Amino acid sequence: MIEIVFKNEENRAVAYDNDKEIGECTFVENENTWNIVHTGVDNSYQGQGIAKKLVNCIIENAKKENKNLVADCSYAKIVLERNKEK
Repeated sequence: MIEIVFKNEENRAVAYDNDKEIGECTFVENENTWNIVHTGVDNSYQGQGIAKKLVNCIIENAKKENKNLVADCSYAKIVLERNKEK
């Protein structure tokens, strides 16, 4: 089973298959804003929605921490835009 873990001290969310790291979404913090700069998933795990779960994990934690969110990562930018439309 795939587990998504938020690692605030490392500025990233990580996807694990058991103890194997299979993906990550990283951000840079600048004052009150988190900028998602990279989202990546191991090729053998693509197409399972893991990247979206990673970005959503960052979004959820940004809300908890009252941080603004932007994205230089093209994939994360799409996810953020779709969340705004809801």
